[in-house]
This record gives sequence, structure tokens and C-alpha cells, in this order.
Amino acid sequence: MNKIIYLDGRKVVYELDRKKVKNINLRIRYDCSVYVSANRKVADSVIEEYLQKKSAYILSSLDKYAEIAKYADNKHSYVTGESFRYLGKDLRLAVVHGKNGISSDGVYLTLSVSDIHDTALKEKLIDKWYDTQCREVSIKIIDETFRVFRKYNVAMPRLSLRNMVSRWGSCQPKKGIITLNKRLIETPRNAFEYVVMHEFIHFLYPNHSNNFYELLSTLMPDWKVRKDLLETTAFYASE
Repeated sequence: MNKIIYLDGRKVVYELDRKKVKNINLRIRYDCSVYVSANRKVADSVIEEYLQKKSAYILSSLDKYAEIAKYADNKHSYVTGESFRYLGKDLRLAVVHGKNGISSDGVYLTLSVSDIHDTALKEKLIDKWYDTQCREVSIKIIDETFRVFRKYNVAMPRLSLRNMVSRWGSCQPKKGIITLNKRLIETPRNAFEYVVMHEFIHFLYPNHSNNFYELLSTLMPDWKVRKDLLETTAFYASE
């Protein structure tokens, strides 16, 4: 059931789901929809009071996801001068005629192609470069993080890379697999490290319990800063 509430003068439509839950639960979705679940015994007035208290969070989240959607809609034309995000920095694309290949000096991303007018070819080469970079950086960060977890008897996980719409990473403790979003290669390295650390801790604590966050805070005291950096500099998903 959809309902309407005004938060700081802004009209917000939210979906109210009545079900067997103990608490009022709030979720801001990536499509800028607002979802609320609550027990049938909780009065509408109590839910509205709760949402009013969360107004700053709700409005800032809606603004953030609207900004994400704006950037996500941008499509590359693969022409000289375009920017491509790599580990939190923008690389300027330079397209040149030559043997197919890509190189970067940290400022420019030089794309050499046999046909500079072949957009499909340019896209394929850049996608392949990003996939290679993401795997290499992921392996390095996983190796670094694994050194910390040896004392917890955590085995070296297998790495899986995928394009994911709403998550930066996931963990399958029983299978020993960490899956990372390919778009992490666009985020700052310390934000990338946070996602890997987050997933490693799930080998010990599968859920987000107090123990999970206590260990996260011990091993990565600045994790909140890193998480905030991930959410404010990346225009794709949220872990």
C-alpha cells in the first residue's frame, strides 16, 4: 500500500508493508522508492512519527540515489577527451590509430585501435582492460587482507567478479567464495579495500551482528570513512 508523507516540505511516497516484524524497518531503494515494513499492530501515526525522525536520512538518500541515476545514465562515446574513472581518479581518454591495445600513465588512458571509428571495438577493448585491471587489483587486495585472517583460520577464498546492480560484494562462506562487483575498479582503493575486508569478515560472521561490526572496527578502525567514500564517489551501487 502506497502512502504519502511530507518531510521538511517535500512530498515523499512510500510503500507500507504490514507483516510480522518486531520493529519498523526502513529501506531506501536505488530507484528512489521508499519501503517501510511494520507490524499490523503499529499505528500509522507511530510510523509517520518514525519517518519524521528519519527525514534527514531519507531525503539525503533520495538525493544521493537521484545523483547516482543521473551519472549511471551517461553513456560513453569512446572518443578522445572523455573521462574514465579508475581507482577514484579520472583518466582522460586518448584514441590513436594503431595496433589494438591500451596503456595508461595515470593521467591518460591511451586507446590504440586499428579503426578509430569502430565504437564496438573501442568499447570491447576498454571493457577487457577494466576486467583485467579489476582482477589484478582484487587479487592484490585479497592477498593483503588474507594475511590478516590467517590467524582466524580462514582459508584463501576463490575470487569471482561480476557486474552487480545493487551490491559491491557478496560472500559464500560454505563455498569459500568472495564475489566482487567489477565496478569496484572505478572506486578509490581504500574503498575497494573496505569491501574486501567486509566480505572476509563474513567468513567468521555471516550476518551483520554486533560481533561482525566489532571485528570490522578492530581490523579497520576507519571503515565508516571508507564506506562513506565509497557511497559518495561511486555512481553505481551500494554495498
